[in-house]
Amino acid sequence: MRLRKQELGDRNLVGNRVEQVRKQKGMKQKELLAQLQVNGVDMNASGLSKLEGQIRFVTDVELVALADILEVSVDYLLGRDVKM
Repeated sequence: MRLRKQELGDRNLVGNRVEQVRKQKGMKQKELLAQLQVNGVDMNASGLSKLEGQIRFVTDVELVALADILEVSVDYLLGRDVKM
């Protein structure tokens, strides 16, 4: 497991929750990226890493796809609700 080289950013609220849920599900970043591709979201490994590190903004389309793939609500990813 690689450690994050950059400090956490402040460009999104969802990155930390995405990373937590992904790891709880035992999902690797590559697996999440593949699922995003299947759902029509084109993101590369660097983009996902930056999103999880809160360095990159997240779009509404990405947010909905992430919630669907991770089986949580958008509100949960935004820190407004508990997991479904």
